[in-house]
Amino acid sequence: MNIDLTGKTAFVSGSTQGIGRVIASRLAAAGAATTINGRGADRVRSVVDELRDEQPGARIDGIAADLSTAEGARAVFESLSAVDVLVNNLGIFAPQPVLEIDDDTWQRFWEVNVLSGIRLTRHYLPGMAERGWGRVQFMASDSAVVIPEEMVHYGVTKTALLGVSRGYAKAMAGTGVTVNAVIAGPTHTEGVEEFVRSLAGDDLPWEEAQVEFMKHHRPSSLIQRFIEPGEIANMVVYLSSEHASATTGGALRVDGGYVDNIVP
Repeated sequence: MNIDLTGKTAFVSGSTQGIGRVIASRLAAAGAATTINGRGADRVRSVVDELRDEQPGARIDGIAADLSTAEGARAVFESLSAVDVLVNNLGIFAPQPVLEIDDDTWQRFWEVNVLSGIRLTRHYLPGMAERGWGRVQFMASDSAVVIPEEMVHYGVTKTALLGVSRGYAKAMAGTGVTVNAVIAGPTHTEGVEEFVRSLAGDDLPWEEAQVEFMKHHRPSSLIQRFIEPGEIANMVVYLSSEHASATTGGALRVDGGYVDNIVP
């Protein structure tokens, strides 16, 4: 399947590392003029340079802005008047007993994980509808449907994204604009590898360590390994393409079969 996003503009929030960085890289490789985002200007410039070195000729830029605030969103709007592909990837997570989560923490998670995407989507959807083409994706998580006891506040925000994306998809009915959520499962990032090593030790090769972790801590995973960021990015790039024109209002799973149900 040839995916060509030449002539399209893409914006990926929270994309200086991890899954967001890989998503931005794959969108740029498919031809989209892609803008990455992070809070720190130095970090954003560094990642832009890295991506340009990795993909000579790709159109990659960056905007430093804290998208958990209305001011940060306005900074993006002033730099990008229109976007064809919007990936709401920004998110934070941290374990904490649910009875110890105070109001400020709940508010912080809501502003970063939910309101950041709402502001961007609300701003860019009208232009997409007017042009008759657009793609919006909210990066959710298996925690949206399997609320983790140690991160209830995180899981709740990801559940909210499923409802938000479905609602915006309904608002775009018949316009040629699609809106979807991507349910990402346990993913191999630097932070996750450190966490696994803290449980499994440093003696085992990574391939064996992750299998042991999955066996004992994520036994319902059908692939019995962590998902690589590129595997999630593949779904995002597909949903960003013309090939996915009939897929909207959905919650697409890239979870390695971890969520133990048939219907998302």
